[in-house]
Amino acid sequence: MESLVKFVQDEFVTKKDFPEFSAGDTVTVYYEIKEGNKTRTQFFRGVVIQRRGTGTSETFTIRKMSGIIGVERIFPVNMPALQKVEVNKRGSVRRARIYYFRGLTGKKARIKESIRR
Repeated sequence: MESLVKFVQDEFVTKKDFPEFSAGDTVTVYYEIKEGNKTRTQFFRGVVIQRRGTGTSETFTIRKMSGIIGVERIFPVNMPALQKVEVNKRGSVRRARIYYFRGLTGKKARIKESIRR
């Protein structure tokens, strides 16, 4: 049964080509929003908290500060409304899921920039 699900996912779900990014990177995600019968493109720029899952069920969580309130959004990698992902800054963190970042404020919430490509 598992192999059948994997076969269907590989065969029928289109894989989008996004640049490589991981936790700690600052990215801008452009996605389409439908309002009534009109569509527009909106972007969400923040720090990647985590990447979770594999294949078609993979998701990534982005956190940004809106004033003094932290806003997190989870994006599925294969969401049809996703248009593009831009990597603005590479971050150097030691963990794959940086949940501790939620509790940091001010200068402590800065992530050191990485040299990796």
